[in-house]
Amino acid sequence: MKIAFLGTGLMGSAIVPLLLKRGHELTVWNRTRARVAPLVKLGAVAADSPAEAVKQSEVVFSMLMDDQGMEELTFGSYGLLEALSEGAIHVSLSTISVELSQRLTVEHATRKRGFLAAPVFGRPNIAAEGRLWIVTAGKQDALEKVQPLFASFSRGITVVGDKPYKAHALKIGGNFLITAMIASLSEGFVYAESQSIDPALYIEAVNAALFQSPFYAAYGKVMLHPPETPGATIALGQKDMRLFREAAAATNTRTPLADHFQEQLNQASDAGLRDHDWAAGYYQFIRSISHKTT
Repeated sequence: MKIAFLGTGLMGSAIVPLLLKRGHELTVWNRTRARVAPLVKLGAVAADSPAEAVKQSEVVFSMLMDDQGMEELTFGSYGLLEALSEGAIHVSLSTISVELSQRLTVEHATRKRGFLAAPVFGRPNIAAEGRLWIVTAGKQDALEKVQPLFASFSRGITVVGDKPYKAHALKIGGNFLITAMIASLSEGFVYAESQSIDPALYIEAVNAALFQSPFYAAYGKVMLHPPETPGATIALGQKDMRLFREAAAATNTRTPLADHFQEQLNQASDAGLRDHDWAAGYYQFIRSISHKTT
């Protein structure tokens, strides 16, 4: 299949090689040109613009960091919507707002172009192993065409329905729970330290006794042994909490926990941890304030 992949950051550059291994023809584009060089060595073709990349593509994956990047790509100077060929399907792998997802659905339908929401759960190392979990929504014919491609880089798929925004809403809700886990682990680790208990032993015992979750084990390891390159940053955590709270506010739903997490993420960012790992940075911030007195 002829595929365009727009946005080859940490996640995109982990997914593209898996699609190449399946024999697909990939054209790649990234705002920072140097990011596509390793992918070209693997067999991808570099494009100078999104319009050039999607010219003959049947499926177009986009993976940009936020709403601003997606709006610039689709509605702004890059002009993706106008460049998509007839019959092409645009698949948004990004975590974007419910409002923007709804707007993209309308704009694609107006131009008779396919649009699928397919945000992913997993860090770049999980993506490189082909073990992401994909949450997707859109028209059935588009889903049937793209699902074999999803199998190239995922361990499972949840189909939410035919309205793309629901997939983005579910992903945002999932990221809220990740933040809740990080926040509770951070406070639990600080508590363990206050009792002279090794946090690594604490999470090992509690996880074995209660959760039995690889996810808790993996995040505990990240928090206690921060990676050199963050899989996700405090800044991304801030964005996700904002999207969660905005989506909830649109339906007059209160989110007291998310409000608290947003405040702590903002304070961590202001304390100089904005570009630190989302989990490890949160833990570092909680440790730094845990013994302060007023």
